[in-house]
Amino acid sequence: MMGGSGQDHVGQGPAGGPAHHIPVLREAVLAALGVRPDGLYLDGTFGAGGYTSAILATPGTHVLAFDRDPSAIEAGRDLVHSASGRLTLVEDKFSNLGDVATRLGLGPFDGVTLDIGVSSMQLDQAIRGFSFRNDGPLDMRMSKSGLSAADIVNTASVEALADILYYYGEERASRRIARAIVADRVAKPFVTTKPLADMIARVVPGKPTEIHPATRTFQALRIAVNDELGELVRGLAAAERVLKPGGCLAVVTFHSLEDRIVKQFFAKRAGKGEAPGRRLPGEAPAIPPSFTLPRGQPVVAEPAETAANPRARSAKLRFGLRTENPALEIGADLLKLTQLPQQGGKGH
Repeated sequence: MMGGSGQDHVGQGPAGGPAHHIPVLREAVLAALGVRPDGLYLDGTFGAGGYTSAILATPGTHVLAFDRDPSAIEAGRDLVHSASGRLTLVEDKFSNLGDVATRLGLGPFDGVTLDIGVSSMQLDQAIRGFSFRNDGPLDMRMSKSGLSAADIVNTASVEALADILYYYGEERASRRIARAIVADRVAKPFVTTKPLADMIARVVPGKPTEIHPATRTFQALRIAVNDELGELVRGLAAAERVLKPGGCLAVVTFHSLEDRIVKQFFAKRAGKGEAPGRRLPGEAPAIPPSFTLPRGQPVVAEPAETAANPRARSAKLRFGLRTENPALEIGADLLKLTQLPQQGGKGH
């Protein structure tokens, strides 16, 4: 699952701390979406259903919601039942939302919302391996299938591990940590979260006032395991295609890697990356914009919300309104932001 309102990211306190489901920037998201009675909406990151429940509170609304985590789907069955036919909950990646909506005969949509990252429910469950507060399997797979974090940690080379930690976790000590992982796994492979976190704390000691030294490494491994950045780019493009003219795409991110992609996506779609000198005064842009961007972005949490929910501190909401112009293709510049530069062993 990507999303679920209330992520544990770099700069938000010790990873793995107690987590409760509080939809981050909920009122701002609802305001951006302009939820109206009888509207059709898509929640690409269902999580514990925070945004979906808020949308369904408006009479007559219908929601198509996605989550790649089977546990979230199971937990959401009560909400499906209580919604009396107004909620369709699908176990799938949100990058597939276009194909699923077509298959179900739903769309175009009045609004799409995405809340990017790992949910509080996943952090709370030690068995999922996202957190190191309590020891659990070194897993981190949102869909519970494919390569796990343990597979990467115990098989990747020093160079590959260092690149993952440096680019996906923005970990400056990436090479030092990668060398230590490869050296230690010879005697005993890493199969649970705590030994890995303890080893990182030994190699890169932190200060009591700072985040745990393993926070960035765990973030990086989670992103790599779940292809989160690639999923985000594909999901943004899919959302663009299913929105009706005037429909809103609202995206909440929690760290710079995600926000950079969303910011660049909207800028390109709104024609903001085009140099004005390349066309005559009054001439239309070479590529008609597929989104307009309301002012006052990004939206961040008010002090009262961050006091009640510290994980809201790094949250940013960006949103755009769909124009009547055709959807655009995913550009190479966006795809580049999802890939590891092949330079080998970054960091110290």
